[in-house]
Amino acid sequence: MKLDFTAILTQWQMLRDGALLTAELAVITTVFGFLIGTLCAVARRSQCAWCARIAGVYIEAIRNTPFLVQIFLVYFGLSSLGFSFSAFTVSVIALTINVGAYTAEIMRAGFESIHPGQWEAAETLGLSTWQQYWHVALRPAIERVYPSLTSQFILLMLASSVTSQISTEELTATANFIQSETYRPFETFFVVAGIYLALSFLMRFAFWLVGLAAFPRRRRLGTPL
Repeated sequence: MKLDFTAILTQWQMLRDGALLTAELAVITTVFGFLIGTLCAVARRSQCAWCARIAGVYIEAIRNTPFLVQIFLVYFGLSSLGFSFSAFTVSVIALTINVGAYTAEIMRAGFESIHPGQWEAAETLGLSTWQQYWHVALRPAIERVYPSLTSQFILLMLASSVTSQISTEELTATANFIQSETYRPFETFFVVAGIYLALSFLMRFAFWLVGLAAFPRRRRLGTPL
């Protein structure tokens, strides 16, 4: 087999646009997924029984069904309800719902790692539940599970390739179009694999920089993220 990357590299603008859309999906869903996951982690630990139950059902349902099925449910479900959204918007919604469930369990582990004495001290000071989480638990909890969060959000970026199934024009969808035009599937996906690898390293580097800024104690101790 003779390899020829010329036809692939001439489509670099399409590959660039697909990579940028993939990165955009990753950034947006990371932010919203973290917010939803943190709120669900708080609800899961809440003394409010129905809050904990609803959060538990959501987490277990998402963690035990394939993402491809989830994105089809969102895509066709919204359409059947009369809502018309772009493929990009549906992808953001589905990815956020998915990563929120996994983030919830990671954050719950972080909150449960806080020493009971700290919670008791916060209660003694008269802090409300939300004040306890905001002022006492949130930052140390994030610091302790930060490597897991980083890995989960990188996996999220890679999972965004599934959104090509609903015609979101991200990197994998772009690759499918290019290989159908050039009849060079191996070369196309070889290049795309390299781009995904580069995106993964860029995301990990970005999270490392955020970790240095947010958790200076790690920098002083020389603890790797």
